Amino acid sequence: MSEYDYRSGIEVLPQEVYNWHVRPGAFERLVPPWETVRIVDPGDGVAEGSRVTLEMKRGPKTFRWVAEHYDVVPGEQFSDRQIEGPFAKWEHQHLFKLEAKKFCVVEDHVRYELPVGALGKLVAGRSIAKDIHRTFRFRHDRTRHDLSRHRKFKHKDKLKVAVTGASGLVGAEFCNFLTAGGHEVVRLVRRAAENARTEAYWDPTVGNIDAKKLEGCDAVVHLAGENVGEGTWDGEKKRRIRTSRVKGTHLISEAIAKLKNPPKVLISASALGYYGNRGNEELTEDSPPGEGFLAEVCQEWEAAAEPAKAAGIRVVNLRIGVVLAHRGGALSRMIKPFSMGLGGKVSSGDQFMSWIVLDDLIGLMHYLIYNDKVEGPVNAVSPNPASNAEFTKALGQVLRRPTVATLPAGVVRKMMGEMGEELLLSSARLIPAKAQDAGYKWFYPELIPALCLELGRPPLDLVE
Repeated sequence: MSEYDYRSGIEVLPQEVYNWHVRPGAFERLVPPWETVRIVDPGDGVAEGSRVTLEMKRGPKTFRWVAEHYDVVPGEQFSDRQIEGPFAKWEHQHLFKLEAKKFCVVEDHVRYELPVGALGKLVAGRSIAKDIHRTFRFRHDRTRHDLSRHRKFKHKDKLKVAVTGASGLVGAEFCNFLTAGGHEVVRLVRRAAENARTEAYWDPTVGNIDAKKLEGCDAVVHLAGENVGEGTWDGEKKRRIRTSRVKGTHLISEAIAKLKNPPKVLISASALGYYGNRGNEELTEDSPPGEGFLAEVCQEWEAAAEPAKAAGIRVVNLRIGVVLAHRGGALSRMIKPFSMGLGGKVSSGDQFMSWIVLDDLIGLMHYLIYNDKVEGPVNAVSPNPASNAEFTKALGQVLRRPTVATLPAGVVRKMMGEMGEELLLSSARLIPAKAQDAGYKWFYPELIPALCLELGRPPLDLVE
């Protein structure tokens, strides 16, 4: 039987840490970005004898994992053991201990046995032990960071937030962050609502929305829109990109403007494409728009929120940079070629890439809901934009692979046309001036630690 222990401190009381762990969304927040785990059946949550069924993917294989909770002492501890799954045996004890009368020590104790006994340990023991260690290192960091963000506003009332794009990369994580923090979420879905309390129907293509479900919401976070990085930019694709953003934003903006009890704030996604191709110029929220298809779309996108603004609702246009996430977006498409040693800069590599790690984007949205002094455009990026060459070098360092290849601009234009010109060859050096002035704290403002987080790699100055 192998054993593993991990221990760390958090400056909140044990009851608060325990409560976070047992709320909906917490499990998903604790799944590392590089893992694929889905809750098939949550059972009765963290309760004595309750069983949760998970589906896990490792490479081409999918595993079913059934775990049973036991030794549940609210505010202090709970344990789970594998009933069915990939291990021969697995027992995990979670402890939340009071230290110095003011903060919590979180302890994880794991006892496990690999399949096929000694042979399994010989073949995979070291690899499994490393995976367990990096998973728990991530889990403790995530717990500490999420609780830190929620604790900043503990003197404020809990929120009721409506979210569009709730099944997308950003929206899903944001909803999990909110519910684990004790907030209520209403997800806008394009099908019949299955849960009358937590879902609301809408279909922006035909202008339908169940606006009554938005009554009493404190905030609406609008993230829905056609993915610009998938497919090719033919006429139909460009039409969907434009109409999904403009029509959807106008629909939800008009709907909340007419409510008897409207939300205090609408946070509506926009993008760094607003600025067009601007070379080395430092771009703040006061910089004028650029030229090109995406710049035009972003201007119309932001203008579509005017009905809400006219009704006295605070509107924040979130100009989101390149979101670094293992599970989707630009980074996820780079992992395979870079891991094979085939990665490299695009063209000269001088073009700037304004980025933000997914976790900091979620934190910023939460921060802006509560900060009623911030409105209008907000650059949702790290304070440290990188050139394409710098990003390429950093990703190669984290993956420990060479990055000697170069993708010529001519090849990009020939293969991807206008899409390649705007997404890969354009340069936008954004400065998050408003977020900085508002006092927002990035947990991952530097590129290499952000990549290490998403890719599950240790900091480069550490040896595992």
